[in-house]
Amino acid sequence: MMDEVLDPQGPPPVPTEKIPTVIVDNVHIVYKVYGAGAGKGSATSALSRIVNRKASPALTEVHAVRGISFTAYKGEAIGLIGSNGSGKSTTLAAIAGLLPTAQGAIYTDGQPSLLGVNAALMNDLTGERNVVLGCLAMGMSYAEVREKYQGIVDFSGINEKGDFISLPMRTYSSGMGARLRFAISAARSHDVLLIDEALSTGDAAFRKRSEDRIRELRKEAGTVFLVSHSNSAIREVCNRTIWLEHGVIRADGATEDVVKEYEDWTKKR
Repeated sequence: MMDEVLDPQGPPPVPTEKIPTVIVDNVHIVYKVYGAGAGKGSATSALSRIVNRKASPALTEVHAVRGISFTAYKGEAIGLIGSNGSGKSTTLAAIAGLLPTAQGAIYTDGQPSLLGVNAALMNDLTGERNVVLGCLAMGMSYAEVREKYQGIVDFSGINEKGDFISLPMRTYSSGMGARLRFAISAARSHDVLLIDEALSTGDAAFRKRSEDRIRELRKEAGTVFLVSHSNSAIREVCNRTIWLEHGVIRADGATEDVVKEYEDWTKKR
């Protein structure tokens, strides 16, 4: 289990010189859902309404993030915790530029990379081809890909029980695919790396490798955001933690303090 591989030293300290990398300023994110409750066949229903000139279904708005503000700094590893639907993954997607803000703004120094987006995997291609294409998509040269290829395969661990790297991605389990995505994304340094539940896949050895790599990324002057339901992973990797609940920030500070407050809150629910 995770507790069996934890480093008692915990996450390394943040550099004393604070250089902002991400500024989230009073951000609101609203999802617009058309025809909520229509269920399956909504496209067919929509076509029927057009043909019969019927009124469109009601528009439902979901206010997923409600006016959050924080600044992330160079060299930080920031955990995002909270119950399901609290706005953690939505916040990461907004920082990555994949979701627009309804109000407020997000400023970044450098290009944020959301794990699984820059290293998108194609099911009909082999793992080997996905490694090459994923690395090229992140801006590596062919020479860099050749240099890092075997390390990526070894890091992912997908070849430990056979030559899976030569098989199409559609033959992989979801866990194998997630491990390969992380291995590809972590093969280069990032200005801002956004990781959503990647450390929940694989065994303890893979999680330990992932945690060690995140520390290296911080040392290489990046900023790491980690969404995880594993408080152990948050404690081990992150020096700072933000607790989101119902789209608002409940706490932001030193990881041990915030995680303990969150755990005490969950016990009372």
